[in-house]
Amino acid sequence: MSVDLWQRGCERLAAELPEQQFNTWIRPLPPADVNDDGGDGAAVVQLRVPNRFKLDWIRSQYAGRIEGVLSELAGKPIRLELSLAPRDAAAARGPLAPLPRLGAAAAIEALRPALAGVHRPPQAANGAVNGTAQPGSGTPALLPRQKLNPALTFDTLVPGRANQMARTAALHVAGAPGVMYNPLFVYGGVGLGKTHLVHAVGNALLHDRPDARVLYLHAEQFISDVVKNYQRKTFDELKAKYHSLDLLLIDDVQFFAGKERSQEEFFNAFEALLAKRAHIIMTSDTYPKGLVDIDARLTSRFDAGLTVAIEPPELEMRVAILIKKAVVEGAEMPEDVAFFVAKNVRANVRELEGALRKVLAYSRFTQKEITINLTREALKDLLSIQNRQVSVENIQKSVADFYKIKVADMYSKKRPASIARPRQIAMYLAKELTQKSLPEIGELFGGRDHTTVLHAVRKINGERGKSTELNQQLHQLEQTLKG
Repeated sequence: MSVDLWQRGCERLAAELPEQQFNTWIRPLPPADVNDDGGDGAAVVQLRVPNRFKLDWIRSQYAGRIEGVLSELAGKPIRLELSLAPRDAAAARGPLAPLPRLGAAAAIEALRPALAGVHRPPQAANGAVNGTAQPGSGTPALLPRQKLNPALTFDTLVPGRANQMARTAALHVAGAPGVMYNPLFVYGGVGLGKTHLVHAVGNALLHDRPDARVLYLHAEQFISDVVKNYQRKTFDELKAKYHSLDLLLIDDVQFFAGKERSQEEFFNAFEALLAKRAHIIMTSDTYPKGLVDIDARLTSRFDAGLTVAIEPPELEMRVAILIKKAVVEGAEMPEDVAFFVAKNVRANVRELEGALRKVLAYSRFTQKEITINLTREALKDLLSIQNRQVSVENIQKSVADFYKIKVADMYSKKRPASIARPRQIAMYLAKELTQKSLPEIGELFGGRDHTTVLHAVRKINGERGKSTELNQQLHQLEQTLKG
């Protein structure tokens, strides 16, 4: 009965939730237990969650929905009770330390005093590997190193909905490495702040523990190390460098694709570090199961800890980033100017920073105050390229290609969901990316009324704020349209 109810509930949730949300939070859960007598007329569904982070997130984001679905299927009230899975079950998955009973919000507050004012770690943090042994100490010396950027800290990382989960998990790791979310796998598009986040963890740990052995590098550097050591037959040096770390931060693991020997050595390092409860944080442009030409042993290890996405920043977050980055540059950006730039530069944080530098440089060169007119002049090349490239016709073609429908369906009267949904998305993008009015957009979509366009814009805008999957699809389309 309990397994059947839970199975039917999962099937319903799979149909109602965005695929990525369901696969991330619901599908991995074990079957729940049902107690038909909860003492208050309601049945109790007991669900055991593998770690505290997932427990907090499911409780805040999905518990009400799960209760509603199960109550409807059972034909009576259902009360959901969440608890952590037993420690022996967690231990069976790998050599991790017990999970502390600490919620995400509490973790941030607990770490805030230690991280306050952290802009530059101690001298030992200038190299990515700290604590290199002196000759004769009996500990292997490490090979040449990549450097942590002392400016990339939690203080300089602007928080928002787009990076909320990743930032919270990273704070947990910085405060208690080797305990929770090991490995931590962060994925997202180019220029969204993945590298900033991993540097922030390394800098925070070295601030608290200057003797910690921390290494940051790009996956290509690991591949280069493997090649050099393979040529020299010095794999003991490679193991000495990577197997003795406390924290390994590695960017863009998708570059391991097709590199069999590098994958083998990384797998060995991965296993050695987890066995000694060292922590591993990786970044990628896609989630673990989306990686291609990488051994299944590795992708299963990547997925064994916590996988979180960094999404494109929403408008308010882009505004906050611009204002904060301007302060760091010793300037002040008026809020109306920040909104103007944020509305016109949507792709990623890197492009936002580039636009900001142009505006500040133009202001200093002309010795004029930063206004919208000055900003429009400073960014005229960028704005003209966007206006030239993005047309309603381009949007219709790109959206039709993306969702595998005909361009003619964009202005036809057909109304099945497989056509109506992409048409609404195209209308939303036309409003966001062009200067066309609602009546003009309606006319280009088969002579539709402007109220139809307005409904589509509001609907997609509202769903974008709730659906990670839709937000990423729109981000991908926006990047494609902007070339």
